[in-house]
Amino acid sequence: MDDRILEIYDHYVHSAEPRRVFLGKLAKTAGSAAAAAALLPLLEGTGAEAAMIDAKDARLTTGMVKIPGGTGMMVAYVARPKTGSKRPAVVVIHENRGLTDHIRDVARRLAVEGFVAVAPDMLSPVGGTPKDRDKARDMIGKLKGGDVVKNLVATSRYAAKHHRSSGKVGAVGFCWGGQRTNMLAVADADLKAAVAYYGRQPTKDLDKIQAKLMLHYAADDKNINGGIEAYMAGLKAAGKSVEMHQYPGTKHAFNNDANPERYNAEAAKQAWERTVAFLKANVK
Repeated sequence: MDDRILEIYDHYVHSAEPRRVFLGKLAKTAGSAAAAAALLPLLEGTGAEAAMIDAKDARLTTGMVKIPGGTGMMVAYVARPKTGSKRPAVVVIHENRGLTDHIRDVARRLAVEGFVAVAPDMLSPVGGTPKDRDKARDMIGKLKGGDVVKNLVATSRYAAKHHRSSGKVGAVGFCWGGQRTNMLAVADADLKAAVAYYGRQPTKDLDKIQAKLMLHYAADDKNINGGIEAYMAGLKAAGKSVEMHQYPGTKHAFNNDANPERYNAEAAKQAWERTVAFLKANVK
C-alpha cells in the first residue's frame, strides 16, 4: 500500500480530524471514492479477525468485572489461569479505540503465559467503549490526562489485590496505551515492569520511575520516534533500567493483527516473545 495512504490514516487515527475530511483525503490519494472504500477494511480491520486464544479456552477463567478507579467505578476484562497458585499480574492498556476484542485477546495471551491479566476499559468514565471505533477515538481524546493516570494507578492496585494475584504487577500497552504505560511507570512506584509498544514518551519526572522498562518501536513511525533519543537519554541519566528494540521494515501498530495492513507477523512474534520473557523475569 502507498505510504501516503498509511500516513493519512495514521494522522486521522491519532488526531481529532473529522472522518469526512479523512475520507476526502483518502479518496483523493487513492484516485476515487470506490478505491478508498476498498482500502478501508485493510486500514481499519473488519473487527472479525480470529483470536489467537479463544475466548472460551478451557485453560482460562475470563470475564468483565467492575473495579474501583481513581475517579469512580470502572470495568475491566480479566483473564487468568483457571488452576494453580497465585500469579503475577499485568495491566493491559488498550489503544485509542478502547477495549476491543483484540486487546481482550492480548489479555488471554498473557493469561496462558501464567499471568493475571487485567485490561481496563479506560473509557469507563464516559460510558465505556462503543462499537463504533471512530466514536471511541473521539471519546478518548476528551479524557483528562490526570484522570487517566489516576485510573491506571487504581487498576494497578486492583491487580495487586486480586485474589489470584501474587501482588506483583507489571504493565503492557499499545499506541495510546503505550504512552499511558510510560506515564503509569512514572506515577506508580510499585510497578515492577512496563512494556510500551510504540508509545509517546514522557519528558518529566523520569527519576520517579522504579519499574524496569522495555520499549518497542517501529522503524518507520515519525509521529512517535522523534521522542526516542531524548527519552532514552533521560532514562539513562536518571539511572533507570531500560531495554529498547526497533523493528526493521515495520510501521506504527505492527503488533496489531486485527489491522492487516500494518501488522508485521515476524516483528510481532519477536516483540511478543521478548515481552513475555521480560515480564516473567521482572514481575515475580
